[in-house]
This record gives sequence, C-alpha cells and structure tokens, in this order.
Amino acid sequence: MPSIDTFAARADLRVGDQNYEIFRIDKVPGHERLPFSLKVLLENLLRTEDGANITESHIRALGGWDPKATPSVEIQFTPARVIMQDFTGVPCVVDLATMREAVADLGGDPGRINPLAPAELVIDHSVIVDYFGHPDAFQRNVEREYQRNHERYQFLRWGQTAFDEFKVVPPGTGIVHQVNIEHLARVVMTRDGVAYPDTCVGTDSHTTMENGIGVLGWGVGGIEAEAAMLGQPISMLIPRVVGFKLTGELPAGATATDLVLTVTEMLRAHGVVGKFVEFYGEGVGAVPVADRATLGNMSPEFGSTCAIFPIDSETISYLELTGRDEHALALTEAYAKAQGLWHDPSREPEYSEYLELDLATVVPSIAGPKRPQDRISLSDAQAAWRSSVGDYVDGDSIQGPADEASAESFPASDSPAVTRDGEGDKPHPAHLDGRRPHRRTPVTLADGTEFELDHGHVVIAAITSCTNTSNPYVMVGAALLAKNAVDKGLSRKPWVKTSLAPGSQVVTGYLERAGLTPYLDKLGFNLVGYGCTTCIGNSGPLQEEISRAVNDADLAVTSVLSGNRNFEGRINPDVKMNYLASPPLVVAYALAGSMDFDLGNDPLGTDADGAPIMLADIWPSAEEIAEVVHSTIGREMFTRDYANVFEGDDRWKSLPIPTGDRFEWADDSTYVRKAPYFDGMPAQPEAVREITGARVLAKLGDSVTTDHISPAGAIKADSPAGRYLKENGVSPADFNSYGSRRGNHEVMIRGTFANIRLRNQIAPGTEGGFTRDFTVDDGPVTTIYDAAQNYAAAGTPLVVLAGKEYGSGSSRDWAAKGTSLLGVKAVIAESYERIHRSNLIGMGVLPLQFPEGASAESLGLDGSEEFDFSGVTGLNDGIPQTVHVTATRPGADTPTAEFDAVVRIDTPGEAEYYRHGGILQYVLRSLIAKK
Repeated sequence: MPSIDTFAARADLRVGDQNYEIFRIDKVPGHERLPFSLKVLLENLLRTEDGANITESHIRALGGWDPKATPSVEIQFTPARVIMQDFTGVPCVVDLATMREAVADLGGDPGRINPLAPAELVIDHSVIVDYFGHPDAFQRNVEREYQRNHERYQFLRWGQTAFDEFKVVPPGTGIVHQVNIEHLARVVMTRDGVAYPDTCVGTDSHTTMENGIGVLGWGVGGIEAEAAMLGQPISMLIPRVVGFKLTGELPAGATATDLVLTVTEMLRAHGVVGKFVEFYGEGVGAVPVADRATLGNMSPEFGSTCAIFPIDSETISYLELTGRDEHALALTEAYAKAQGLWHDPSREPEYSEYLELDLATVVPSIAGPKRPQDRISLSDAQAAWRSSVGDYVDGDSIQGPADEASAESFPASDSPAVTRDGEGDKPHPAHLDGRRPHRRTPVTLADGTEFELDHGHVVIAAITSCTNTSNPYVMVGAALLAKNAVDKGLSRKPWVKTSLAPGSQVVTGYLERAGLTPYLDKLGFNLVGYGCTTCIGNSGPLQEEISRAVNDADLAVTSVLSGNRNFEGRINPDVKMNYLASPPLVVAYALAGSMDFDLGNDPLGTDADGAPIMLADIWPSAEEIAEVVHSTIGREMFTRDYANVFEGDDRWKSLPIPTGDRFEWADDSTYVRKAPYFDGMPAQPEAVREITGARVLAKLGDSVTTDHISPAGAIKADSPAGRYLKENGVSPADFNSYGSRRGNHEVMIRGTFANIRLRNQIAPGTEGGFTRDFTVDDGPVTTIYDAAQNYAAAGTPLVVLAGKEYGSGSSRDWAAKGTSLLGVKAVIAESYERIHRSNLIGMGVLPLQFPEGASAESLGLDGSEEFDFSGVTGLNDGIPQTVHVTATRPGADTPTAEFDAVVRIDTPGEAEYYRHGGILQYVLRSLIAKK
C-alpha cells in the first residue's frame, strides 16, 4: 500500500542515470537526535504509513522518542525481507503449505498463500560431522547429508517452484548468516522505483550478523517470520537504545573473538534484553567489517534485540570486496548520506544508556563451560576449569587420601570463572580439596593407537560457526598457527576430533590461495562441510572407542569450538563441558589436548633439539595475518562463488519434486507432515476462557534455553521420539537429528523438553525429559511426552514454572510449538528472553511473570499443586496488567500460594494473536476475510 505521506517526505534521489523515490527522514521533527537504528525504523514508518496500522501519531512518537522512557508506544515494523535456515525454514514452508490446505478447506484460493516480501532460505544446518580428519571428509559428509535429508530437500525444492518470492540456497554453499552478509544483504533495497534501507528478520537468532554492515534486523520465531512473509508487520514497542562507545584499537594477540566475548560479558552484566545496542564513536572506524559482523552475530548472547553498526566507508569497501555492483555501491553511499544514516564519529546521538570499551584493554579469552557470557581470561583458563569440573564429576572421582600419590595439587585461583548455576557462585569439591579430579581411562583405537582419557581432555576441537568463520583475520590466524605448529613438528592429540566447517566457499578459496590448507589438514582440520556443524549440535559421534570410555567411566570431557553457543547438551551428548574460543585457540587446544593446561606457561611439545615449544612461539603476528588477508582475498572470489548460488549441484538439480500449488503429502513420511495447527479451526475465533485445574508439566530453574525446551541434536533410541521413529520403520542409524526432523510435528512434540541435560525439579534425581504424572496416584515419574498425553486424555491443562531468562538462546519456534502441542496453556517465569516470549504468544500460550522479587521457591511451590488462573478473560477486549493465580496442593484446605502474575502480552498486536489462538490463525483468518 502506498504511503499516505502526511509529512510530505516523498522525494527523489538521483544516482548515476537512475532516479529513485525515497522518504526523507529529516521531514520528521526530532530526527536529528535519533540513533542510527531508530532512524531506520522512522523511514520504515514514513514509507508504510497507511492511516490505520501506521499513523501520523506513531511517526511523531518515534521522532519525539524519549531515550529515558520505559517502552510503551507500539509501532508496526515492516521488514524488507525474511531469511531462513533449513532447520527453522522447513517448518515455515510446511506451515505455508498447510495454510494452502486450510484456505482451500475454508473455500478460499490456496494460491493466495505466497510470500509478499522476498524470502530466502539457506540450507546449512543439516550437514553432520560424521567423517573428519581425512581428505574425503567433505564429500562423504555431503553424500550422507543427502541420504538423510532426501525428503526434506525434495520438499524445499518444491517450495522454490511453488511459492513466489521464495528462493533456496542449496546444501554445500555456506552458513546462512555468512551467505547473507557476503551476498544476499542489499543494505539499500530498491523495489518498484523506491529506495529504502534493507531490513531483514530471520528464523535464526544470529540473523543479527547483518547488523555489522548496517542492516537492521534480528531473529524471530518461524511463526512470526511466516507472518512477515505474508505481509503482516511486526508489532513492537519503540525500544530503549544502548549506546556502546568504542575507542582505541585491539592489542597484539587479541582477536575479534576475544572482543566479542568481552562485549558479551559486559552487556549481559549491564542488562540489554529487549533493547537495541548501537556501536558508535571514534573506535568504530578501527573495527573492520569482519569484526563488526562477529559482534553483531552474538547479539543473542548479549540478550539484545540487535547490535548494529552504522554505514560508513568501511561498509562500502566490504560491499565492493564481496562483489556488489558499482551502482549498488554508489546508491548505498548516496542514500545513507542523504538520509543522515552515514556514520559521523564527531556526532553523538542520544541514547537511553551508555557503555564504553577501550579496545586496547581486550585480552585473549574463552567462555564456558556452559554459557557464552561466562568469559574467562586465557591466563585463568586452567584454574577456571579446575574450579568448574566439580559440578560435572561424581564424588568418588575427587581424589582422596588413597590416591595422594597421583594427585596434582594446585593453588586456589584468586578469581576463577566459576560456573553459574542459577543459585549464585559456589565453591566446588575439587576447588575446596585443593586437587583436580582424575579418572584415567585406557583407550585403544581401531588403528592400535593407545592413550589414557581423563576429565578435562578435549575430545572435540571445531573451527565452526558463522560467528568466526566469516572473519578472515581469525581464520587466517588459525591457519598460520597450524603452519607454524606443523613446521615445529607438533600434532594434535589422538583423542581430539578436529573439524573445519567454513561459512562459505570463499574461505577455502583464500586459504588454498595462501597455501595454508595443507597445514590445517596435517593437524586434522580437514574440510568437513559448508554449514553450521558443531555449534548447532551437528558435531557427529565421537570415535566409538572414545565414546565408550567416556560413558563407561563417566568422564567430564570437553569441547572447544569457535562458535556462539555452548549450552549444556547442545554440542555432543558425550561432552559435558564446552568452551567458546577463537579459531587459533581451537587449534591450540587440539595440540594441548586438555583444558587442564596453561597455554601461557605449559609447553605444547619440544622441537628437534629438545627445547620447549610454547604457544607464543607459534602464534602469528597481526601483521602476518593482515598481509595474508590483503594479498589473497579478492572481489573475483565472491563474484565467482556466488554467480549461480540458487542453482545447486547435480545432486540438487536431480531431486524429483511434485508439481502444483499444493504439496503431495506422504502418509509414511517421517520428515514432512501436514501441520495440525488449523485442524478444526472455525472461521471466527472463540472467546478467551479462564484456565482452571492446570497441573505443572515442568518446574525449571534459571537460564533454561530453547535448546533445553526443543533440542536440535541427536535423538536417543529409548526416547519417545526414538520409539516413534522405530515404530515407523526407521533404524537408529537413520534417526538424524531433531533439527532435521522439524517438518514432522510427531517427532518434535515427543522431543519437546527432551534435552538430555534438562533438570525438571518435579522429578528430582532425573536428567532429561522426565516429569511426574499426577493423573496417576502418587505421581510416578515418566517421560514428559507420555505424561502430557495422559493429561490431554483427562482434559487437564498444563503449566510450566521457570526462573530467570526463560527461553534464552536460539529463535526456535518449535520450543513454543512443542510447548503448545503438549497442552501447556500458560508459562510462569521470573523473566523471559524476547523471542521465546513472542513465540509463546504466537502459539496461543499465555506468558506470565512472577511478581517482582518472587519465584516458585519463594512462594513455596513444588510443582505438585493444581493451578487456577482468573482474569484471563480480560484479554477478550484488552490487556490486563495481571491475572490472579491460586495454587493448591491436592487435598489441602487452603491454597499453597496466591499471587498476581504479570501478563507479558506487551502490545495490542500480540493480544490479537493470542485471541485467535496464535499468529498463523490470525493471518489465515485475515486472508480469508479479504477474499
């Protein structure tokens, strides 16, 4: 719909021989004070003003933004495009295909279900590191990927032909976010003669990587992305914006990874959930776009909605390097300058809050063992591991007097980065004992190699994830470190599973051009695939002998990866402790073989003369790295590798696909099934009802992530999902992962709350997807899925109790879909991460918050209670601030607790979605109403 243009903002911009229509930001009073990110939103409102959803008052409110105010004004943001990866994208396409069926059932035209905004999907999350350390690892992993995912890939190829404005980047190309910044992102969009800022939401939380090149966008749930594709604006409150001032330059030895871990720690401590973060200041110019993208990428780890850099000459240089055409470069610069979007370091916008970092203070760091914000200075890494390991080993592996002869004494660290467990930092048995635990376990590999495994041994060292593989400085740094190590005769330890999974083919291109690939190969860092591997949980199995030893001896082994996520149970089911590190440090830990190693003072080996080889002896200088980067990476590499990015190889082209605008569902498919969300849906929504007689399905602690709620990794054979697959003729060898089976709701319902590290406090002593079933006397322990089925049969609604930061992590729509399909009607948490709260509403689940300072524990709730919620019906015509909650234990005469829970439906748009039972139902009814 054309803008009604109340502010007479429509104007012309001529670039070269082309003329564009633009909407001038400077026509709105107050624009000059606004941060870059809010200026982008302001243009969005000017261009989409329709007098109904976007009005003059909304535009004036944004122009007159009060940086100190609590967010209260709702606006409707219309993203220019949507980007997806295949784990989250497949269910999106399943839902679109299912909506076509529902439209037909309701008498409409199914062909009307089409993306109205450009939508692009990159298949990058399905390659698994089954094979590693061999020259043919890449080809064998790709072959296995196609074998596993044949049905899914056929479905996506059909979608590419059936839906307008929908494109697919086939497997083996790269990681979605790297492909986005290197090729797909426009920075300035043009459509129908109008030029406007490129804005993009994605079905992966790390969509924020595009913030590094000045593209405003963030991760949303798949259900919200589908609505955006179908023309629905995203409802949001005008946010607070945190200004993060950068000064100085990174010192020698510090990498972009060290910088991002430092910023993550700072912003998590500051508190930026639901806020925009914007980098500014003189130091911005000293940060290469590659480093900016690394910082933008980890915005979800900060907790912020976005973490954006403004457009400047560095942005233009990056766009030129990555193959954008000359006119696009000229348009981007001219548009940014005309609209006041070009970075001026001498001008400081107004911000809600301020932070500052001198880049010169950044030191080499890692983060772990289970959260990305738990940064550890590399010099403290050994002591920190020793302080944390007590959480991961049982008591009899802590050495006592009988083992004194083999004990390794160590002093207590002054400030170890102790693992946080939601109950405050606490000393661990190993720390108090003054010794590290040991359980030395002999292993003999199939090739005859013999060694001992012990707690702390690094069994996975993975150069992986878009966060770092997009950054040539850290990738070249890792390769030069490998060269120097090989030249000195060093090798990886035999128990370390090494892998290299770059974010695009350009990476292997410049490593080969620099002559560095053979050195990575020599250390076992052979190419295993172009995709999101270890970071998403696709690390593949450990060698059988190592896995058996780890499990038989219950060893607390570790992984080191250059990723952004290290949550419990995510990386590999055999690995309890996971650490984030830069690619060069990943190589270093593969050489060391253990976290119980001081990289600053312990030798990695000895040279031919018997002299110790220290990490400092093989660490490349910043000048060496820069020389290789500048001499090997050229524009032609990008133009060549992205020339036919949507076509795919012969494997992709030869996939047989159905024809027509409605998918041919296969009843026996275990990958792709018609979603149940619209089954029996009436044309008009029913009134919202009170929730009564609800029982607790799960009582959870702090920092429960979407990985805990809906894991993406391996499917256990004895789990409900594993049993379902076996009953449907799938052998355990072909289970694939939860992430790859997101197109099948039957698998995903059974996998909800099935993370092997989930601790449900209702069922103490258990770990994994277990609960108590109160439909049976005495509430026996059973699986969450089986209990939910019994509750559904009894007509009992369910509730989840949780602590702080509920739903942190990936923008995983199945964490909300599975919750809803299990029968959960409400979640009560101490606080939420933004995306998961939104997704719950999008699936018709009511997000509630305990009163300030209260928790399940402080209210005396143990999860055995029956819950009644009154005041929910107030959502029929508004948004009540609270609903009254009464929790009563069976047989008790008086309630255990009564309190007013805060309703976390924050905008009128969210309330409308909830009234319809979910966002997809709302969109579908809206489309039917327009026929």
